[in-house]
Amino acid sequence: MADQPGVVNASQAPATARPNHCFGCGEANSAGMHLPFARDEQLRKVTGAFRLSERYQGAPGIAHGGIVALVLDEALSKVSKFSGVSAVTAELNVEYLRPVRIGEEIRVEASNERVDGKQLYHCGEIRDAMGRLLARAKGRFVVINAERFLQSNKEKER
Repeated sequence: MADQPGVVNASQAPATARPNHCFGCGEANSAGMHLPFARDEQLRKVTGAFRLSERYQGAPGIAHGGIVALVLDEALSKVSKFSGVSAVTAELNVEYLRPVRIGEEIRVEASNERVDGKQLYHCGEIRDAMGRLLARAKGRFVVINAERFLQSNKEKER
């Protein structure tokens, strides 16, 4: 995906950025999932393709519902960057339509539906390699001041 014009790896960060400890996509989280995403600047979509290991299993052979929600939340959250803002998840509604099977390739895609001031509304879906819709989500994200948010976290750590 990253070799296509207008497509960049959504996990690539500027050299001056803080280490990414996010459980879903962070390269600096040794226990994390390290999910790879790409951002298509022209289509304004975030995409990812990967297989979930047994570590993320709920029922035998099936990804845990919380992990499915995490995958969708990760993809949806990255859509906010098209608006040039930092935002946090305020609401996430997931529909589980078919089992997401462990070890089989899945594809996730997310895009923006609308913006209402500091409220960003994104949608996304997970499909299997055959293109069957497995799960979909809608989310509301709230724009934050990232520096103030990080400063507040530092003060709480003291």
